[in-house]
Amino acid sequence: MTLSVTLLSIACVLTTICLCASVYFNVKHGVIILRMQDSIERSLDILDIKYKNISDILETPVFFDSVEVRQVLSEIQDARNSILYVANSLTDVNDNDQGEMQDGN
Repeated sequence: MTLSVTLLSIACVLTTICLCASVYFNVKHGVIILRMQDSIERSLDILDIKYKNISDILETPVFFDSVEVRQVLSEIQDARNSILYVANSLTDVNDNDQGEMQDGN
């Protein structure tokens, strides 16, 4: 009878140790995920501001029509489109994850 109590005690101690390790790593990874989410949201806010600024610049009329000016405007448009692509790809990942979660429920 004491052998079964000893084995049961050992099993409880090992289970408690595993539970503590699991809680530690879950909290650690949860904090990392929350920090990453905050940095992505800040980056998206910055991208929105930059996209608006570049769009405002592209809307101003240009009175000097040379090849170099058109090339610069084309590069600015490409940069604006790249910003939009990055912002959309970051938000699409978030939207896809939420859609999968809703489909799973």
